[in-house]
Amino acid sequence: MNLEHWIAPGRTALLIVDMQVDFASPEGLSGQWGLDLSTVPAALAAAQRLAEAARAADVPVVFVGLFTTPETDSDVWDERMRRRGNDPEASPAPCRAGAPGSAFVGPQPQPGEPIFRKTRYSPFWDTEIDARLKTLDVDTLVIAGLTTECCVADTAKDAFNLDYHVFVAADACAAYEPDLHAGALKMLDLNTAILTDSASVAAAWSV
Repeated sequence: MNLEHWIAPGRTALLIVDMQVDFASPEGLSGQWGLDLSTVPAALAAAQRLAEAARAADVPVVFVGLFTTPETDSDVWDERMRRRGNDPEASPAPCRAGAPGSAFVGPQPQPGEPIFRKTRYSPFWDTEIDARLKTLDVDTLVIAGLTTECCVADTAKDAFNLDYHVFVAADACAAYEPDLHAGALKMLDLNTAILTDSASVAAAWSV
């Protein structure tokens, strides 16, 4: 694998997706809902190592987060919950803008690093991320984030459909169920992305 060429600084950005309190911390909504967060700390640590390696190599570090408001809540999402037998009124939306649950956890944005605030699974749906990446002459993305089967997968697929070369750092992603993580990685490997890991990426950026 010619990883040093494929993800060379000058063409690549590190994209960190949804590493936020509500998705990653016991005090966040996912923890309150009783989801299994046991694999999340290792993913946060791997993403932190990626961020440090990217900054040392002058690779742009781009943060993506979910930031919801009552105005951006989806009627379709609420109806889907009702049809599944759940009450959307009784279940708060995650990552309310300005609330503690929306804060980034693990890697933290540094001054000048872009932050894209999305309201759906993929930032390519409702932010200016594509235009910003093009101004940076980026055609390749290394993706880390939460959760593997949801926002990471949707972001990777949308990026691929927009003709970005997509790499997913598997150890810098996590899901709340091991089979979902494994299945999502298999799907991404088959269809959308090249799988790698944080150590390999960091080594490629240190050349």
